[in-house]
Amino acid sequence: MLQHHDVDTLFQALAVAPRRAMVERLSRGPATVSDLAQPFEMSLAAVVQHLQVLEACGVIRSEKIGRVRTCTLQPQGLAPLEAWIAERRGEAERRYDRLGQILAERFPTSPNPPSKDDQ
Repeated sequence: MLQHHDVDTLFQALAVAPRRAMVERLSRGPATVSDLAQPFEMSLAAVVQHLQVLEACGVIRSEKIGRVRTCTLQPQGLAPLEAWIAERRGEAERRYDRLGQILAERFPTSPNPPSKDDQ
């Protein structure tokens, strides 16, 4: 059963542009906090807070070795969001398929389209 709390938490975490940018960067491979902070005009403490939100909802994992903290994307952390989207997509596709069936029944196409000579 899909936990909507998980989906809500993921949407909230990814609703902020810098966090999405950090996830995008981490999709290319692990990065240090300093590397992740580089493109942003915010304090290192603010970057760490964003990373803590992503880590709390399971999207990233961080590991500290010595004085360097490295973050890694955890794709399975996005699984609840992926499942929720797949459910919505499946429902929409079934509705469109049914609409196509209704339209085909109501407005059947002729088996032999008219040729240029018939016009």
